[in-house]
Amino acid sequence: MLAVRGLEARYGRIPALKGIDLDVRAGELVALVGANGAGKTTLLRALSGVQKSSGEILFEGEDIRAAPPEHRVGLGIVQVPEGRQVFGPLTVEDNLHLGAYRRGRARRAETLARVYAMFPVLAERRRHAAGTLSGGQQQMLAIGRALMAEPRLLLLDEPSMGLAPRLVAEIFACVRALRAADTALLLVEQNARAALAIADRGYVLETGRVVLAGSGTQLLADQGVRAAYLGL
Repeated sequence: MLAVRGLEARYGRIPALKGIDLDVRAGELVALVGANGAGKTTLLRALSGVQKSSGEILFEGEDIRAAPPEHRVGLGIVQVPEGRQVFGPLTVEDNLHLGAYRRGRARRAETLARVYAMFPVLAERRRHAAGTLSGGQQQMLAIGRALMAEPRLLLLDEPSMGLAPRLVAEIFACVRALRAADTALLLVEQNARAALAIADRGYVLETGRVVLAGSGTQLLADQGVRAAYLGL
């Protein structure tokens, strides 16, 4: 579904990505792990089109590197940003509708019902301002807003950041449910153990480069990964 070859990006003169090669197959969950500053978020931003990059990004065979973000959303590439970034003054339901701005009214209603079924608390608080939700509820809202766009490839950036353990478990249960529904996912996550435990495959990034790749099981068992990212 997604093929990235020689992807590079920089902030001014500072290189952030240095020749990234990466693949995501249809229905696959791929985890990106690495320390802060490794380039994980920059990679997602390059894939969604909000970060300038060079190299090759193929989505189902189409070169999309020059495509604007809205075109990529139309193709089905949708990002859940780090830090949730919900629109605090707007209601929960208004936030969700913003995720479906490219969809017709009938499709929007069907998708909204599915999101409320996945996250009942959002249905309960649909008329509340998004800024009044807890951190975990805002993360559910951010994921729900992305689902309103009917993604074929979902880019998840640090979905468990700042959440209590119980809420982290709920978010990862949601990720597993999306994978079971054959949505392709590219997951950036500081909780490397949790991410690799549910991933089909994973990539380890260090200072803008892929230094290791393999199945989630292989990376969990790798001594270098265990020492650097799992505290073992």
